Amino acid sequence: MTDIPRITGVLSPVVTPFGKDLAPDPERFVRQCRWLLSQNVGLAVFGTNSEANSLSVEEKIELLDRLVAAGLDPARMMPGTGCCALTDSVRLTAHAMKVGCGGVLMLPPFYYKGVSDDGIHASIAEVVQRVADDRLRIYLYHIPPMAGVAFSLPLIERLLKDFPRIVVGIKDSSGDWNNTQALLDSFPGFEVFPGSETHLLDALRKGGAGCISATANVNVAAISRVIREWQGADADALQDGIARTRGAIQKFPMVAANKAILARVRDDPAWDVVRPPLRPLAAEAKAQLFQALEALQFDFGRRVATV
Repeated sequence: MTDIPRITGVLSPVVTPFGKDLAPDPERFVRQCRWLLSQNVGLAVFGTNSEANSLSVEEKIELLDRLVAAGLDPARMMPGTGCCALTDSVRLTAHAMKVGCGGVLMLPPFYYKGVSDDGIHASIAEVVQRVADDRLRIYLYHIPPMAGVAFSLPLIERLLKDFPRIVVGIKDSSGDWNNTQALLDSFPGFEVFPGSETHLLDALRKGGAGCISATANVNVAAISRVIREWQGADADALQDGIARTRGAIQKFPMVAANKAILARVRDDPAWDVVRPPLRPLAAEAKAQLFQALEALQFDFGRRVATV
């Protein structure tokens, strides 16, 4: 098998810009992704905060192709490719491998609830077998609060046994530090990414790979600094700072909040567009969000530079 370098550090589920017609805006998308890469942030495009499940397979393929055509390094990309339909997951995953992505972030099939570990295992196995590419690296996406379907510890153990060097990591968006800690304790060498920076320092101290966080769209420098300086004397203070900022933002719908911040920083109202059924933040909510961030000395001008 081909030895593929692992993706580590901070990754952003890149927010997807839309035009007035609600079609994806590839130019703004490329600019945001280019800026994130310039800040040493990996691209977990088509994640929850990318409004991925409001995008068609064709739209995702087109956006991924636009990134690669623009010269962005696909080795730093971890696109979300897990869909309800098996054939959609296979198609997206195969395309990600075709363009050279460093890995894929895979939701379990999430419409049917109460499915067995055997059923989820069968789904992942079919993707692996049908894609049939030695370069494939799967990062499981565990987000039961949204998906209603989970990757249990016994299931992960089974997947690691059956697909070594293919199933290599997990994004844990359970919101439960005890689950993240169990993953780190149970599977040494498995790349565990908390789905929030709230417990980033705790995870790094136990061997975590980094984090995949929605707020990495807008709070890049502070989160990256914790990654760089987690063994330093100021690590706890730095962690407290990013946790406070995260707490202020997540009091509001996360996608709309991130887009509101980007719209202000870029001085570009087009960033405020979300695809239904989501809605942008109302004026009062925006004012509350910005006031909370300003109280934390969040520098809107420096945290997300204009590109």
